[in-house]
Amino acid sequence: LYGNTKGKQSSQSISTHTQTHKMAQTTSADVIQRPFIQRLIYSLQRRSQLLLDKSTPHTAFRWIGFTVLAFLYLLRVWFLQGFYIVTYGLGIYLLNLFIGFLQPQDDMDASDGPLLPSYSKDDDTEFRPFARRVPEFKFWWAATKAVMISMLMTLFSIFDIPVFWPILLLYFIVLFTITMKRQIEHMIKHSYIPCDCFRKKRYKGGKDSHKIVKKKKVVPVMPKVRPPIRGLPTGAMKKVNRD
Repeated sequence: LYGNTKGKQSSQSISTHTQTHKMAQTTSADVIQRPFIQRLIYSLQRRSQLLLDKSTPHTAFRWIGFTVLAFLYLLRVWFLQGFYIVTYGLGIYLLNLFIGFLQPQDDMDASDGPLLPSYSKDDDTEFRPFARRVPEFKFWWAATKAVMISMLMTLFSIFDIPVFWPILLLYFIVLFTITMKRQIEHMIKHSYIPCDCFRKKRYKGGKDSHKIVKKKKVVPVMPKVRPPIRGLPTGAMKKVNRD
């Protein structure tokens, strides 16, 4: 009986091992035998994500690149004298991103949650960074993609809809003014500033900070001498007879 039980257990373990090996082979084969287009898209996504991760700390260079790209797009629209609808849609989208960048993550008008981090000169509380609804990196990446898509749309004449562009420009200026006015009123109402540069305390040296202060010499103090013990009066001493 013991031998039969041991043989059954060994056969079961062998069958389980073979099944696991077959599953691993089929999984690896599925990964290797994916279509070329899927593999190409996957590799491009990985490379683009790697480049985005490397560009995260370089804020100034990222925004300089966005400015150059936006200038090239405006220059192309100026030379083509068209695609004003595409440019208007791009401006509205960038305005929405900018408002989301200025607004806090928590909507104070809709909830009775904690107060927003406010700024005051006599505020000695713990520093809390301003949490934005649209973070800076997402704002930059979304704006860059919008400009690139708009640049791509200028290659197709189907998007060149004839329109009187001064009306669109005037409407965009009015919309921008009204939106920024509401945003400033919201900032005044809830007493917050969408920037952390004014909340950090910076200590600056005064006019005499460059002067060298000489240390005074410390004179060693001699320890106090204990006064001598006064002698006892002779009249108070008693003679002891040893007899």
